[in-house]
Amino acid sequence: MLYLRTLALIEARALWTDKERFLGEASSGHALAVDAGPEKSASSPMELVLIALCSCTASDVVGILRKKREPFTSLEVRATGERASDFPQVYTSVRLTYRVGGNVTHKAMEDAVRLSKEKYCSVSAMLDKTARIEFAIEYAG
Repeated sequence: MLYLRTLALIEARALWTDKERFLGEASSGHALAVDAGPEKSASSPMELVLIALCSCTASDVVGILRKKREPFTSLEVRATGERASDFPQVYTSVRLTYRVGGNVTHKAMEDAVRLSKEKYCSVSAMLDKTARIEFAIEYAG
């Protein structure tokens, strides 16, 4: 049981470097630059939210397709987000586009995307509180 509690606890910090730039680091020990200002020398916090969404759902879909033994050769997930005009300017709608390569059945891919959205992707579950999340699937090859 202690192992499960450890997994749930994640720590993060942002260390100011200069201007509106920060070095973000999480309990995994990995760090990344964040730029909240107009210079855009790194991803903004809200861009990182979309990157997190794409990564979370992509991880789910890959795991599900592997479990189903679907012969995929590539997967790309893209997101476009629309934000509210008033502060705190949360995402109000997000469109995810999944582009899968290989000989994957449409049903398997649709099931994997649906399961990610409805059951597994924690980032999607959080964003779903403020944003309408829609998706499209494209098949390459």
